[in-house]
Amino acid sequence: MSVIQFITIYYLLFSLIGFVSMWQDKRKARNGQYRTPESTLLAIAFLGGALGTFVAMQTFRHKTQKAKFQLLVPLAILLHATGWILATR
Repeated sequence: MSVIQFITIYYLLFSLIGFVSMWQDKRKARNGQYRTPESTLLAIAFLGGALGTFVAMQTFRHKTQKAKFQLLVPLAILLHATGWILATR
């Protein structure tokens, strides 16, 4: 497996984790259950799940009004995209 393939699989996996984490948190919010800490959701985004987190934010309308998420999730996407471009040169 090449480095590019590994990185691609890593980002796809973390994007899925980010998406599912946001979906679960939204579901818990609706049901009045214990919530996932915002720091955990943002950590998942910065560890590689930013794209999945962003898609889930828009799909489920979750955390879209939080300034932290409005700023940091797109920033994480930008950082990861920059890293991807630099890695594939």
